[in-house]
Amino acid sequence: MTQVALVTDSTAYIPKDLIDRYGIYIVPLELIWGDKTYQDGVEIQPDEFYKKLKTATVMPSTSQATIPNFKKVFEKILERDQAVLAILISAKLSGTIDSALQGRENFPGAAIEIVDSYTTAMAMGFQVLTVAAAAQQGASLAECKKLAEEARLHTGVVFAVDTLEFLHRGGRIGGGSRFLGTALNIKPILEVVGGKVEAVERVRTRKKSLTRLIEIVAERTKGKSPVQLATLHANAEEDARFLLEESSRIINPVETIFSTVSPVIGTHAGPGTVGIAYMAGM
Repeated sequence: MTQVALVTDSTAYIPKDLIDRYGIYIVPLELIWGDKTYQDGVEIQPDEFYKKLKTATVMPSTSQATIPNFKKVFEKILERDQAVLAILISAKLSGTIDSALQGRENFPGAAIEIVDSYTTAMAMGFQVLTVAAAAQQGASLAECKKLAEEARLHTGVVFAVDTLEFLHRGGRIGGGSRFLGTALNIKPILEVVGGKVEAVERVRTRKKSLTRLIEIVAERTKGKSPVQLATLHANAEEDARFLLEESSRIINPVETIFSTVSPVIGTHAGPGTVGIAYMAGM
């Protein structure tokens, strides 16, 4: 049976040790800053990105992963006589899936399947890791694709932003637009639903937003087992560690991951964003 190789994009920001363990291929999205273009997570890392953002007079923008990069990764995998399963950022958030589909056209008849995760960050990361583990145990391409589609139903990501400015500017705000123009001390809580960023609720302080994130994820995962949790942050490490510690105490997950938001996602979410991604009941 042909072994299946997993491909995802840089917005998952799966920790390196897990990427290495499962041999996952990462195709980077792109960060455009003035006259320079950086490969997300390759040519620019989060620490450098947020440091640069503090003094920037020109704001960065982003672009989807490129067709040539997908072609290069697909070719490398196929040369090893492996099949390809790509699980990628929601098509409603990025054109990355379109690039992957066009990249696949260079290999007519090849064993390449592409799945929309309907999400991003470690919500997508958990989908990838679940399928990668199955592939490592010998699951077929069809089995891996079916598992990926099932995993979408068991994952979610809820996050709090310091400001909606970045999401609004990048056009990624979805239903969260109803929170625009609120008082400065209002902290919006958002989630990715059906591939789009949608509003959950708003609270009055940063501390309350962190507590509410934990409560929401506890509600979403209640009665489901096992539960895997990941906290993610955009230059807010202390708050993310608090979230991981407290949510773990309340929810009792079988696995926890501390994750950073990639520069591309940070461009849209903004500094100070923290969130919890989860997989439950699978």
